[in-house]
Amino acid sequence: MTAGRIISEPIHRADLLQIAEAQFGDWIKAVVDVSREIMAVGGDLHADDEALLLQHHSRQQDLWGINLYLEDEGPEWIEFDSLINIRPGQGNRSRGVDDEQTRERIRALVESLVLAD
Repeated sequence: MTAGRIISEPIHRADLLQIAEAQFGDWIKAVVDVSREIMAVGGDLHADDEALLLQHHSRQQDLWGINLYLEDEGPEWIEFDSLINIRPGQGNRSRGVDDEQTRERIRALVESLVLAD
């Protein structure tokens, strides 16, 4: 299991790409806390990053799993796909993020934390 890390301050894409290269190549799994405006990256599974955030006082209902394709541009570089997103009790019945407002919050947060190089 690869340990993740919490990103609470802006980080360059190149730095995330270094983490990604050790795992999946040009993309990385991430879990975003839309309430605390932080994210965890670098776990082997979204569940690893989710667990890290929960250990640091995040609330389950605020956590959403995404994938970041660090060499892509435009909206496609953020993929909303994770098993941790399946939450029928919150009205999310897919691996994606069904609510457009939540997707926009995630996009805005990721864009504020990940700096273009």
